Amino acid sequence: MLTLPSAVRIVLATEPVDMRKSIDGLMGLVRSSFGEDVYSGHLFVFVSRRGDRVKILTFSRGGFILYYKRLEQGRFRLPQVQAEANSVRLDATQLAMLLDGIDVEEVKRPAAWEPPKHAAAS
Repeated sequence: MLTLPSAVRIVLATEPVDMRKSIDGLMGLVRSSFGEDVYSGHLFVFVSRRGDRVKILTFSRGGFILYYKRLEQGRFRLPQVQAEANSVRLDATQLAMLLDGIDVEEVKRPAAWEPPKHAAAS
């Protein structure tokens, strides 16, 4: 399980990406397609055309980090997105499930617990 601060956003590209792109090519996509700051420390996730490879780009402490995962069998199960969207936000749990090959759409989350609202004391 990935443990990320809640301030770190995870942005998944909805269109397949040429996995020959390295850091500079992916930086260009982040800027042009997402309009995001590549130096923000957020995670930008890209999936190959065949759906069997994922690259994650992030910036940390003066340099870029590029994570790469290739499945030997099967494909990554991507969440459904709106047709016009060029990216979708994930949380750390969804990213971990995606990287483990779990179909995020099939997982049912319980409603988030919130403390009861008390009437203001008079």
